[in-house]
Amino acid sequence: MTLRYLPLGVLAFALAISPPSLAATGQDTTSASEAKAPSGMLGLNGTHSKQPMHLNADGGIEWQQATKSYIARKNAVATRGNVTLRAETITAYYRDAAKAGNTEVWRVVAEGGVRITTPSQSVVGDVATYDLDNAVVVVKGSAIRLVTPQDVVTARDSLEWYDQKQLAVARGKACVKHGVRTVRADVLAAQIATASGQPAKISRVNALGHVQVSGPGQLGTGDKGVYDARTGKVTLRGHVVMVRGENTLTGEYGIVDLSQGVSRLMPAGGKDDRVHGYIVPQQKGGSGDGNPR
Repeated sequence: MTLRYLPLGVLAFALAISPPSLAATGQDTTSASEAKAPSGMLGLNGTHSKQPMHLNADGGIEWQQATKSYIARKNAVATRGNVTLRAETITAYYRDAAKAGNTEVWRVVAEGGVRITTPSQSVVGDVATYDLDNAVVVVKGSAIRLVTPQDVVTARDSLEWYDQKQLAVARGKACVKHGVRTVRADVLAAQIATASGQPAKISRVNALGHVQVSGPGQLGTGDKGVYDARTGKVTLRGHVVMVRGENTLTGEYGIVDLSQGVSRLMPAGGKDDRVHGYIVPQQKGGSGDGNPR
């Protein structure tokens, strides 16, 4: 490990994961496959596992040997590959590596004004915890927000990122917005599609609990749902209600096409499975008479 002092009193610390000597020399450890990896990966590990992690802060870095940790305070920044983590305080926990005399970081905790950025994504929250062994990030706070070029994901309780599965899980009044399309639920699991050299984007969202989907003139609710971002279609199941103006359809299974503006309610195949509709006819002048037909 190498400790370097930079101008203006900024202290920088290079945490070499593998190989340890390259952090001090500044040698680029990016392989050909890593260079072509999709942009927008949120993990500090993942495709950049062979690169050193660089940690710097305005208020200095404290080395606690008893807890095997480094604590960067005041405008702390950790970078690895194309991922940058910013917070008021960043703590990196390390352990002895297999090779004698070397160490490796296995856990990173960021607190206060957390912001994670990549070339095509950003996440904000109050606290972020990185589990580098399992390639999992958990962000918590009062105003969690994930922004991609196409989508915005928000959550009340937490946002989890599983780097190996390319899966983001938002919990607590979770919401995904794609232009005029919106999907809300207690829990949203968003599958991220990646392509070489292209920004990551949401391809599919599984929704669970108090699901609500909406588009221009459309509203659908249910117990659970699946949103296909490529087609704009949402499949709803369980206590499904579809609303357009004063007209309401109820049943157990339905599909809302947010791209075409079409909603369909169909029998789910169960016992006593019927769909119901409340249709308000339009009178001259465009107002309904309030009586179902």
